[in-house]
Amino acid sequence: MSRPHYRRFSLLLLCGFALVAFATSATAEQVSREQDIVDLRLGQRIQVDDGSCPAGQIKEISGARLTENGILRTQKCIPRLGPKRK
Repeated sequence: MSRPHYRRFSLLLLCGFALVAFATSATAEQVSREQDIVDLRLGQRIQVDDGSCPAGQIKEISGARLTENGILRTQKCIPRLGPKRK
């Protein structure tokens, strides 16, 4: 490979690895109780299966905003994707 093609290939490969790293960190974690969430980060989403949402849905807790007292949590019921985990 000539020098310009080698750099372009290296850049493409690096971007591919970065994309995979971001995609795996974006998955939501699942717990059975909201009290199990100890350290919620900004932008992190955690699914809570405590039975408080209607059938076919699951509660999602997310770190929405940074405030003076820490990270503000928001919760909403979202459609459950895939089989229920135990």
